[in-house]
Amino acid sequence: QVQVVESGGGLVQAGGSLKLSCAASGRPSDRYTMAWFRQVPGKERELVAAINWSGGSTDYTDSVKGRFTISRDNAKNTMYLQMNSLKPEDTAVYYCAAKPAWKGYSGSKQYDYWGQGTQVTVSS
Repeated sequence: QVQVVESGGGLVQAGGSLKLSCAASGRPSDRYTMAWFRQVPGKERELVAAINWSGGSTDYTDSVKGRFTISRDNAKNTMYLQMNSLKPEDTAVYYCAAKPAWKGYSGSKQYDYWGQGTQVTVSS
């Protein structure tokens, strides 16, 4: 089992920044692919960004490219999402997720472990 816990959400004005953290514990989580998903009411959970175990491979949804940066510190078993130039449309509950392999990283159903989510609200 791997446990993941998000933190860092909150309320910010458009154009501002937030940094989310995801702390992992349990099985050797430093070998896991990790990702950030987000969800708004009435819509499916969508991938925001993913990172492989070494940090050598990352991917982002088009709407956040150039604004968000995913990273991880395996020594601290922690993943991060630096969010800059935030827009009202970034408002959502953000979830941290983990899976053993990079293959299939974009599909939410591929992930075995999920956090409880952290709310990010961007005001206009």
